[in-house]
Amino acid sequence: MAKVLRLLARYTDRDGGLREVLARRGAAASVLVIDRDAYSRGDRRLVAHLDADEPRENARVVCAEYLSRVTGERLRCRALEPADLERGPNGNPYEPPRDQSPSLIVGGACHGSLVPRFRLRCIPPGDQLMQLRWWRCGPGWPARPVSVREAIATLESYEPVRTITTAALAPERQRCGVSTTVLRAELKRVLESPIVLNRALREATLARIEHGELSMSEIAIRCGRTKRDLAGNESGETSWLGRRLGLLPEGGKSEPTPWIHSDVLALIARCGLGIAPREVEL
Repeated sequence: MAKVLRLLARYTDRDGGLREVLARRGAAASVLVIDRDAYSRGDRRLVAHLDADEPRENARVVCAEYLSRVTGERLRCRALEPADLERGPNGNPYEPPRDQSPSLIVGGACHGSLVPRFRLRCIPPGDQLMQLRWWRCGPGWPARPVSVREAIATLESYEPVRTITTAALAPERQRCGVSTTVLRAELKRVLESPIVLNRALREATLARIEHGELSMSEIAIRCGRTKRDLAGNESGETSWLGRRLGLLPEGGKSEPTPWIHSDVLALIARCGLGIAPREVEL
């Protein structure tokens, strides 16, 4: 969990040492009020652990009350423990709602040998409302929230991301204190976008080429994408076709794209392969 620190106050203790009191994000969007040495940032003490539904200003109220006592008394709070960052104010470890945290999804057809995993989970964004988002993790993949579109693109498959997301957004699964606004907007953009996955089209094209029925050049010519060499000989623009199929990267990109416009998919399917576009739609 990324640190979100907010300085509340600095003070000099009875021994002349400079210390500071901070608010730090904890599990389940809670807030920990911590006292620590200002120079070494060590000797951390837990002053209070506030629940997520408490007003933001309560951290300053707690800090003011603490300073009014610590500067005049030999007051010492207990040491901050690593487990404090992983549990709520009640002392119980935080877990996202069970019906909104499906099992890890292991994908798919992404480029490279290390395949990431995705999970739908609640992410505490600092002092704001918690959000339900897709989370990417796995060996070789830095853990971070990702959009619905990015998860689908990495797996090169709409399922099970689309179905799980739709189910999580059902009215009966909504939870107080958990926002689904971002997730809902991401799913809507994916469902309404004319940009679709090209994996099925790529597989159908490569199958035709492997069986000797067509070549990349022939398919490109059928789609009206041609080029001529210095001698005037005409051939198909295979680089255009390779980019549309996700075999070659676009200009300035390092990896092929898993996306294609639905109109271009229809063109390649109908004219290039002689099949109905629905046969290569995922």
